[in-house]
Amino acid sequence: MKENTQELQDFFVKKHETLTKWRQHLHQYPEVGFTEVETSAFIAEILQNMGLSADQGIGGTGLVATLEGDRPGPTVGLRADMDALPILEQTGLPYASKYDGIAHSCGHDGHMVMLLGAAEYLAKTRNFPGTVRFIFQPAEEALGGALAMLKDGLLKKWPLDQVFAVHNWPGIPVGQMAVQPGAVMASSDLFRIELNASGSHAALPHQGTDAIVAAATMISSIQTITSRSVNTQHPLVVSVTQVHGGDAVNVLPHQVILKGTIRTLDNDTLQFTHQRLAAIVDSTSSMYDIECTLSTEKAFPVTINTPNEAAFSKAVAGSLLGDENVITEYLPSMASEDFAYLLEEVPGSYAWVGNGRDVPLHHPEFDFNDDILPIGASYLASLVTNAGDLDRREKDALER
Repeated sequence: MKENTQELQDFFVKKHETLTKWRQHLHQYPEVGFTEVETSAFIAEILQNMGLSADQGIGGTGLVATLEGDRPGPTVGLRADMDALPILEQTGLPYASKYDGIAHSCGHDGHMVMLLGAAEYLAKTRNFPGTVRFIFQPAEEALGGALAMLKDGLLKKWPLDQVFAVHNWPGIPVGQMAVQPGAVMASSDLFRIELNASGSHAALPHQGTDAIVAAATMISSIQTITSRSVNTQHPLVVSVTQVHGGDAVNVLPHQVILKGTIRTLDNDTLQFTHQRLAAIVDSTSSMYDIECTLSTEKAFPVTINTPNEAAFSKAVAGSLLGDENVITEYLPSMASEDFAYLLEEVPGSYAWVGNGRDVPLHHPEFDFNDDILPIGASYLASLVTNAGDLDRREKDALER
């Protein structure tokens, strides 16, 4: 790593108050996916004050700003998510959300500011190889904003050689980061099962077919996919999260609808799970003499860090925090992340930065820890200033 670590850290120590001010402003005005109009305008204005012009409206409300370095090198993308959650905040903070039922309960306000901080440092110094693209992405929370940006021509209009992102992570102490090669976040597929029966009066069940009992059997059978059908060494979660059916207490309903999610870390397990789910639906349909229809939707693929970029991220984080403060072996999260779509197209890595607090993500009492803003901003900026090292790693890998 280059000898600019102390300069970088000193810059963000001095900038910490401004970064905190930006973060707490964004926290007060959260916007859910694809509605980040005020958020996008705020970011564009700050970038403009840095001398950076942002292309707006990418994938809905996304932004991309490009900055050239002072010498040839790779084109590196840095991505931050922008959207908030439909959650009623219960922090009691003076800068709490001003919008009832919407809150930055996943820390995306902090992610945006860490990227803005990195942009300011790089714009002021310009001491880096190649090109950096600052990508502010809408709608990460289950809406697929990354995919929307890709469909809107993100990589065609703003091509990348590598791409990186960082997410705050409760439970990891402040001053530590985590990054490893391979799968780090699970895939997410959604399913919907419609059970159609003839129904009957509740007192005369023999005169019809019962979608309620069939649904109960189906739910129990679905649980055996994980417990009895898949190798216990292969992480898998299959959860039925919604059950809809019936309006009257004395009527067996004509229809029950089940909805749920499948989470796994490898595509073979995912494909097998889909096969087992279909078999369970078919067998239940036959057993109870009802019509069952299964539909599935791919939400997010597995988030997979490429080896060279993960090793580079580890080296960068280690240069800032000390190698002993970089966790490189950890259990992947069974939550999902749409940054995975970018990693399917471009080599890169997704790292966690310790938030140090016990309140989990997506909790009404969650708040981003402003103490880690300089850490995340330094890390993102350092990925760019050291991009020449990454370029050499890529060339060495090709030669091998």
